[in-house]
Amino acid sequence: MDATRKMLLFRLPVLPALLATAVAASLAGAAPAHADLRLCNLTQSRIGVALGYRDPQGWLSEGWWNLKPNECETMLKGGLAARFYYIYAQDYDRGGEWGGKTFMCTRDKEFTVRGAEDCLARGFDRVGFFEIDTGEQKSWTVQLTDPSRAPTTKAP
Repeated sequence: MDATRKMLLFRLPVLPALLATAVAASLAGAAPAHADLRLCNLTQSRIGVALGYRDPQGWLSEGWWNLKPNECETMLKGGLAARFYYIYAQDYDRGGEWGGKTFMCTRDKEFTVRGAEDCLARGFDRVGFFEIDTGEQKSWTVQLTDPSRAPTTKAP
């Protein structure tokens, strides 16, 4: 595990997902031939991010990536193999979350969880992730913004 991925030591109170906006933008053609799933924290807070997706063995959720304000992180390296990815993020400094209606398993500390069913019975937390539709692009960037800031999209 690389040094930019660290353990989450605490959980903050959760506020409705409407407090924050997530903007996803394809970077195809906008940068050199890098094919990755990236996430940018365009807020003034530190955030923790969990990722969910389906691979050949089934559903997988993992976390936490900790991002400083105005920092980007590559979450998956190489060409994207799936069309849909799922993100859950927490604002460590001001509270609140970026979440959605697709429930997957997480925990307070660093985790990798196979399967999205029976989270509580297996000793995990169950949280709602928001869906990212990459349109089958090979590279994609998600930008998390403050609720007061207008969303931005980077054109392909």
